[in-house]
Amino acid sequence: MSTAAQTRAVVDELLHRIAAGDADRIAELYADGADWRLNWPVERHGRADTPWIRHRSTRADAAAHFRELSAHHVPERNATQVERILVDGTDAVVLGEIRQTARATGRPYRARFALHLTVVDGLVVRHHVYEDSLAVADAFAADGTGARPGQ
Repeated sequence: MSTAAQTRAVVDELLHRIAAGDADRIAELYADGADWRLNWPVERHGRADTPWIRHRSTRADAAAHFRELSAHHVPERNATQVERILVDGTDAVVLGEIRQTARATGRPYRARFALHLTVVDGLVVRHHVYEDSLAVADAFAADGTGARPGQ
């Protein structure tokens, strides 16, 4: 099997596990020491309303990410769509649209995303997410604007 085919197989399995929602099984596909980054402003990482938004590096971190993500959204209203997967050797880019509903506010949102993954020896070693962070912040903001007084 070629490197690209191996990468595609791991990415397909990862997306399948994410759709199934089992955080521990998802985390099994991540290497400890993975380079996990989000394109959010660092000062907004780990806030009470969006605790899953922060850098990660371990399998335990990966499992926690998916648990926190699930706890703060209405799972039955998730309609996230993957539109395309591009693979080049060990790298893959997943393009699509997040369609979620914030549990705290009941506000639905849509956010375009690109997920850059790198797979080595059957494990994800890079997980970089580029998304419409403003749409997510607005959905979770108490006033619906993503802004907080004094912040």
